[in-house]
Amino acid sequence: MDRRNFITTASFGASALAIPHLVNAKASPKKEPTTDTANNFWPNGSRLAISIALQFEAGGQPISGAAGLIPEPIKKDYPDLATNSYFDYGVQEGIPRLLDLFDKYGVKATSFMVGKAVDNNPELAREIVRRGHEPAAHGKEWAWQYHLSKDEEREWIRSVKESIEKATGVTPLGYDCYWMRGSVHTLSLLQELGFIYHNNDLSRDEPYIQQLNDKPFVTMPYTIHMNDIGSYDFSGFSPADYEQQLKDEFDQLYEESATRRRMMLISFHDRISGHASRVRVIERFFKYVAQHSGVWYATKAELAQHALATPNITPLVTRDVAEKSGLAGNTNL
Repeated sequence: MDRRNFITTASFGASALAIPHLVNAKASPKKEPTTDTANNFWPNGSRLAISIALQFEAGGQPISGAAGLIPEPIKKDYPDLATNSYFDYGVQEGIPRLLDLFDKYGVKATSFMVGKAVDNNPELAREIVRRGHEPAAHGKEWAWQYHLSKDEEREWIRSVKESIEKATGVTPLGYDCYWMRGSVHTLSLLQELGFIYHNNDLSRDEPYIQQLNDKPFVTMPYTIHMNDIGSYDFSGFSPADYEQQLKDEFDQLYEESATRRRMMLISFHDRISGHASRVRVIERFFKYVAQHSGVWYATKAELAQHALATPNITPLVTRDVAEKSGLAGNTNL
């Protein structure tokens, strides 16, 4: 189904699709990994994993006061019609266009979905899953949760989980807080509710494990510097700059991956990277990657599951409680 047909289609049947393990970009014949690399870091002899986050936030923002392109804040409680149309671009054009691009190159991504966005656009959530991408949770609404009580935060997380399950038929395994800011209780609540990983961390270029309540829980690091919201939203930064940054990040990590487990992280937002000119940047990057062997476009659930299955090579991180260390982990509160 192409983008135009998707936009005019009202709904799709919910499905839970198996996600393939090793994806080779369609623009280039399959190439075997070189023999001098350490092929034990990722499945199927893959040398470097690329993890793409597709943020599905459109429709989850507050009707007034959401951050957008207009610098002057609107009067309190007045519906911000222009900014809401900026978000709606992500549903009408951005995600459908990105999904078509991902299909073209055999790329699989993890879509972090805001519960309210899914409730407002369930057919788009279903289409993301139908195309083989992972649905993950991104809060009940596009808003803070760290200030909630433990019981309130539990219901906040449970709500988005149920929204995704209702729309797609898939139970999400991963979670991303609004601007990565969770509470000291967030990880234990996620574990309690059946999640296996969180995405609120910037500290590494590979996943790691923490023991929470004597059980392993995976941290899948996120990215700000390879994140469109941290690039295009700054004055003077162009699509050409972002393209070069993508290539430089890939080249360095690909070089390091000869001897270490490395993972390249990229984050696209529905209303930001889905614009026509920016999709061209992403396509040129995919073509560049296709010139290299042993690249695995992996979902975050696949990466987290592999981390759990390989404790001998996955870092085990031990920290003081979050209220003392200042980093996510266990808590005494």
